[in-house]
Amino acid sequence: MGLFDKLKQGLRKTTRLLNTDIRDLFKSEGRLVDEAFLGELFDKLVKIDMGVEAAQETVDEVGEAFRARVVQENDVLDKIKEKLKTLMAQPTAPIRFAATGPTVIMVAGVNGCGKTTTIAKLTAMFQADGKKVVLGAADTFRAAAVEQLTIWAGRLGAEIVTGASGSDPASVAHRAVAKALETSADVCIVDTAGRLQTQHNLMQQLTKIHRVLGKQIPEAPHEVLLVLDATTGQNGISQARHFTDAVQCTGLVLAKLDGTAKGGVVVAIRKQVGLPVKYIGVGEQADDLALFEPGPFVDALFADVG
Repeated sequence: MGLFDKLKQGLRKTTRLLNTDIRDLFKSEGRLVDEAFLGELFDKLVKIDMGVEAAQETVDEVGEAFRARVVQENDVLDKIKEKLKTLMAQPTAPIRFAATGPTVIMVAGVNGCGKTTTIAKLTAMFQADGKKVVLGAADTFRAAAVEQLTIWAGRLGAEIVTGASGSDPASVAHRAVAKALETSADVCIVDTAGRLQTQHNLMQQLTKIHRVLGKQIPEAPHEVLLVLDATTGQNGISQARHFTDAVQCTGLVLAKLDGTAKGGVVVAIRKQVGLPVKYIGVGEQADDLALFEPGPFVDALFADVG
């Protein structure tokens, strides 16, 4: 399956909702763009969780282009797609690799956000590029988290560093980077305990891990990826802000996009948080991770609409 088809499949729930809602706005002979129409369109866009601000900007643009005119569905869709691509514009932002030595990637997120599976997908992606990966299981508070990551490491043939249950997460992170240096690995991915953004003591632990990594390798961690569960919608924006304050997140990975009809949350996140969305999870297999690019994403979002 090609990337565009994977995106389409991953966004199918959101697309299905859009398809029904947008079509409901139009009649066979077209629709007059007036306040009633614009209000209905606003409601439909908010429904896919793109956020009130982005939805209003999009509706305003449709109004400026077509007010008092009778338009067909495709006229409005083209204008919406153009606006969404502008709202989500960002440089294509793959991983920033270290100039020499291992690239250290710290991965954070709340419990159940899809962090472990995302780490497995990143590992598979790096390995497909011929890179050697070491994993650090620094979520020492949940034995199940270490076990799950260990299973993935075994499946993928990646080395993993673990610690005793309840041991210092920063110590595990330190040993993982040491192992990456010792074995001349290309990438070291450090998992961290899932936590709520409001748990200040746990957020301080993240800061400690960040500091320890920086002492081992200048500029490390080279990336701090925050995994957000797309099914949580707007709550992801609050998470992104708190985590960024604690550990200077460099980018987002949006997981479980295939499990929600609120795929528009990507628009809200780009609009309100400003961090680049680096990757999106579009399925449960190890290779179901796609580099986020606004153009193909919007095209896939509306692929079967209109």
